[in-house]
Amino acid sequence: MISAAAPGSRPVAARPPESDRAGARWADALLAARLLLIDPVGLRGIAVRAGPGPVRDLWLETLRATLPAGAPVRSLPAGIEDDRLLGGIDLAATLQRGRTVIQEGVLAQANGGIVIVPMAERLAAAVAARIAGALDRGIVVVEREGVGRAVTTRIGVIALDEGATDDEQPPEALIDRLAFQIDLRDLSARGLTVTAWDGLAAARDRIATLAPASNEILEALVATAAAFGIDNVTAPLLALRAARAAAALDGRSVIGEGDAILAARLVLAPRARFAPAADEAPADEPAEPPSQPEQDAAAQATRDDHPEQPDQARLDEILLAAVQAALPDDLLEQLSGPSQRTAPSRRAGTGGALAAKRGRPAGSRMGSLRPGVRLALVDTLRAAAPWQPVRRGTASALGKEIRIEVRREDFRIKKFVERRERTIIFCVDASGSAAFHRLAEAKGAVELLLAEAYVARTHAALVVFRGTAAELLLPPTRSLSRAKSLLSTLPGGGGTPLAAGIDLAVTTALGERARGRDPLVVLLTDGRANIGRDGVAARQRAGDDATDAARQVNAHALAAIFIDTSPRPREDAAALATAMAARYVALPFVEATAVRDVVFSATPGFDRDRRSP
Repeated sequence: MISAAAPGSRPVAARPPESDRAGARWADALLAARLLLIDPVGLRGIAVRAGPGPVRDLWLETLRATLPAGAPVRSLPAGIEDDRLLGGIDLAATLQRGRTVIQEGVLAQANGGIVIVPMAERLAAAVAARIAGALDRGIVVVEREGVGRAVTTRIGVIALDEGATDDEQPPEALIDRLAFQIDLRDLSARGLTVTAWDGLAAARDRIATLAPASNEILEALVATAAAFGIDNVTAPLLALRAARAAAALDGRSVIGEGDAILAARLVLAPRARFAPAADEAPADEPAEPPSQPEQDAAAQATRDDHPEQPDQARLDEILLAAVQAALPDDLLEQLSGPSQRTAPSRRAGTGGALAAKRGRPAGSRMGSLRPGVRLALVDTLRAAAPWQPVRRGTASALGKEIRIEVRREDFRIKKFVERRERTIIFCVDASGSAAFHRLAEAKGAVELLLAEAYVARTHAALVVFRGTAAELLLPPTRSLSRAKSLLSTLPGGGGTPLAAGIDLAVTTALGERARGRDPLVVLLTDGRANIGRDGVAARQRAGDDATDAARQVNAHALAAIFIDTSPRPREDAAALATAMAARYVALPFVEATAVRDVVFSATPGFDRDRRSP
């Protein structure tokens, strides 16, 4: 495998034993950091998936210690506002000096260095967009309170992703612009070493003199990205910048085949959305890692200042094999299977809407004082500050003396974000011998959820299906006492009208959406339907009706979770989850706390530290 201590030799290796993969991940993390330090502006940054701990601390400390002398490092405070992020008027200095004084924001202060973004999975979309704009243009434009100014901002970004589940991810607008995505989770600090990082200064000087990459390498990087479903045009460009940095690190003036292999593995592999089809490899050879002679030839080519460019089809095959070898076994199986990985769902309604009078503070706007609004005093003074010299001069000419004059056009009114309410609709299979257990645990999950529903602004509803029909047993409510009263008697047993249950859940969800709430359908069943929509017992027709009903969930873009309650996960249940575009979870031993945790992981707004045991 690739070693951080010897980046010059980069043959494509077969998949290593699991015991070696942790060391390889650490070596790749160090190598990504070295390449970023060579070209921070071109590579833009690294997304680090890891919680706080000694492994992440060691990686960050190594990065900081190797930065060029004087390079600033700034950490982004949580909940940062635009004037602190981008810059704006220094109110105290402006009022004291009688002229406009501009204060630099965090991004401008980090010019020539690194910005660290803690808890990037909680970063507001607006802040992510501001950082992305600075990465794209290399400047920050401050246009506030009559002041316009462009400040040079050439930075690299370290986004620390501390998300506990795959549903918690940093905004795509930021992550898509960062060259590297590394995963330090599950690594032990014991035995991790860091070799001396020499030659970075020389590599930074050398990268500007590199010859342009050959057409073969450019086409191979683009083809590899397309083969793995990477539809972001930035990814191949970032891979090319990584290849340039790798060539400069090795002291060469030409980008070689080994540099392209390394770039594909570090930049493209973490972005793979699906495995390439078999016919994407050359027809006469399977897509396998190259033989040892080919590896030796690739390594030798990287040491030559004028490497012989490989055959285009052969290079495409090598890059495909390099990316596949870098993917974990379980992920490769997921990407190759029928349920291919897609980008995390960001369906509408999980954020908030601007409200005039209540909610979370979200900046200010121009406006007039009227009943029900709240004055943003500091922003009002900041808007008035640049005009004080003019206003003092006008007042002096009229024989008046003023210290601060605030006019109507200076008024700034506070804006708030009001979090949208959510409704979680449990759709529970109440048929068969296991019905009473499923219903009891579903009842427990509803009660656990409602215990914290007020803070998260969440309603809950319960649809049960049994016999030949479905019933809305618990209409949407936030009242725990009402839920306990309605759930005190739970019917069970009989046939499985799965389609009727899904249809009623969809109808309930659409009604909640019409009320301005964001619905989430949670289906608990083993997926074996035997009663059709017409109430007739016919297994084939019942299965077709259930599939059609599941597709309606996807057609209406309803967020959904499919909890398979069968003793062993079933393929037909997974197929129904796919038709619904739902998250599939197998819980053969249904427990209220497990169901609650699954729902919490898909429902923003809950504070995990406040969960009851």
